[in-house]
Amino acid sequence: MAGVSVRDATLDDVALLRAWDEEAHVIAADPNDDWQWEEELQRQPDWREMWIAEVDGRPVGFLQIIDPAREDSHYWGDCEPDLRAIDIWIGPADALGKGYGTRMMRLAIDHCFATPEVRAILIDPLARNARARRFYERLGFAFVEERTFGEDRCAVYQLDRRTWEGR
Repeated sequence: MAGVSVRDATLDDVALLRAWDEEAHVIAADPNDDWQWEEELQRQPDWREMWIAEVDGRPVGFLQIIDPAREDSHYWGDCEPDLRAIDIWIGPADALGKGYGTRMMRLAIDHCFATPEVRAILIDPLARNARARRFYERLGFAFVEERTFGEDRCAVYQLDRRTWEGR
């Protein structure tokens, strides 16, 4: 099985990310967000990382890791320090169901917990997205609450460091 690697997303990825934004499965998972790629990929705040996941040099997905207590839109509201939040998706439809998402998440989780202060990771799939919820639960994320972010009803999940390290 091919390995997944990640690299920083750059302005050169705008067309790719915009194309992925038009994929039916991406729209279904994130129907109401405009990521404003041209602007966001030029910013490099110290509280965020944006990655492109690749398999054998082929881009297959996107990952964003943020510090929700420090991120400037306050999407997560008031958050305690020492947390991270992850956004993830597979871009091309033909890359779905191949295990890439699992490997991407493991890379992201290990990266988050490589910082000793980070005690937990948050994720917020749509509440109605049963497949995504099962995916996160298999990784050890525990359901916290349903919450509305903007126009979207989401299921907030949290993965504690002890749970990840004890798997």
